[in-house]
Amino acid sequence: MKVLVSDSLSNEGLEILKEHFKVDVSTGLSEDELVKKIKDYDALVIRSGTHVTQKIIEAADNLKIIGRAGVGIDNVDVDAATKKGIIVANSPEGNMISAAEHTIAMMMAMSRNIPQANASLKGKEWKRSKFTGVEVKGKTLGIIGLGRIGSEVAKRASGLEMNLMGYDPFVSEKRAIELGVKLATVNEIAKEADYITVHTPLIKETRNILDEEQFALMKPTTRILNCARGGIINEEALAKALESGKIAGAAIDVFIEEPPFNSPLLSFDNVVVTPHLGASTKEAQVNVAVDIAKEVASVLTGGPAKNAINIPSVKPEAMAVLAPYIRLSEIMGKIAGQLVDGNYEKVEIGYNGEISGKDTRPLTVSALKGLLEMALGSGVNYVNAPTLAKSRMIAVVESKSESSEEYSSTISIKLSSNGKEKLVAGTVVGDDPKIVAVDDDRVDIFPAGRMIFAKHINRPNVIGPCCMVLGKNNINISGMQVGRSEIGGVTMMVLNIDSEVSDPILEEVRKVDGILDAKLVTL
Repeated sequence: MKVLVSDSLSNEGLEILKEHFKVDVSTGLSEDELVKKIKDYDALVIRSGTHVTQKIIEAADNLKIIGRAGVGIDNVDVDAATKKGIIVANSPEGNMISAAEHTIAMMMAMSRNIPQANASLKGKEWKRSKFTGVEVKGKTLGIIGLGRIGSEVAKRASGLEMNLMGYDPFVSEKRAIELGVKLATVNEIAKEADYITVHTPLIKETRNILDEEQFALMKPTTRILNCARGGIINEEALAKALESGKIAGAAIDVFIEEPPFNSPLLSFDNVVVTPHLGASTKEAQVNVAVDIAKEVASVLTGGPAKNAINIPSVKPEAMAVLAPYIRLSEIMGKIAGQLVDGNYEKVEIGYNGEISGKDTRPLTVSALKGLLEMALGSGVNYVNAPTLAKSRMIAVVESKSESSEEYSSTISIKLSSNGKEKLVAGTVVGDDPKIVAVDDDRVDIFPAGRMIFAKHINRPNVIGPCCMVLGKNNINISGMQVGRSEIGGVTMMVLNIDSEVSDPILEEVRKVDGILDAKLVTL
């Protein structure tokens, strides 16, 4: 078998590949050059430089796996690869220590004015009083995102005798106690923390998670760190807070646009900046190369893909039956993850009817993938979803019953914590997923695109005003389903909509008399 390496890769990774396969290293290829070359290869190994487009994938007659040495897969058309049956895998763990250490280094550099003092002394100045710093001992560090890297930051900050607060909707109270972190909301962290660091993926729910509202709550001694992804912090709002003296400083490794030569953040003396160095250590570069080389070798020799982004491990003969239920369970997980309020500690997945007699393990994995992906982003895959749930102390319970009242097979997902529950149930009609219940409300929904789930009182003059809010904002309603309840009771309305709904518009829907709550769900 043949492997093409189209970006620079450490020798340690190349040696692993060369033990098993014929390896060609050819970097700097254009899209057209790669289209001509790719048809002869069984695997493609890349970093951030190569963009694997649909055109390249369509030309890849023998390709079985695309391996990304690193975390991000923005440069791979995953949908096109999935449709062609090509595994896309990354190496998410190889650089987590480097990223955590860089965060701590940036925090200390900012606290002690090290870059500014270094520049001053090299300029033949001796101004000790100008660079008086602060200690981190006894200060409160707010960590937004307690996944792999956030947890490693917490461990190191604990060793510095800092007090820890954290926000992560997918971390249980038990896991937070284990890390020594007090769980809190983003706004609570903004009010109380002396340092705030972000370690989330960049998804819809985390974009601008620190914005003008949060900066307005902060103390003038607060310092901000971003060594995760550009866009998690609103850079314009951060610049305003720095300019007005609302906060004491910032340390930024990542930017919305890179290189960030036009960013106002480069002009502040109390801002420490580095050029996206979080994973730039010799050890991390070796680790990601070795990890992805082992992944590619495993797949090409008939083994599993530990970090597959796109393809669950299902035997071909079982896929014909399970495929629509795999899709259903993942969609249900995504819906449940967006409807639940706050953290949860247990996921109960029930299989009823004919599906209970099948191997439901891929369905459980798909449900967890959909659920966790809503908070953790594209790094969640069919292989690591159970491990991620376990690392967050989320209990996963399966149950099976041969009976199913109305449909031949149904699946239910129930999330629970501290006596509160959220339930979503569904089935497959033809090959299409269908949601049949949300909490106690029976519904009849074919999920697609964007939907508004609105709890409301079943009485006149509620649905109409709600729809008028959307209409006046030029948002088309393509479908509607209202749950069944007695007049005056509480039920669920689901609206399929054709365009994005902003937070102010959604808040206007919530203010309609009779609407108890409304949430936007995006698939």
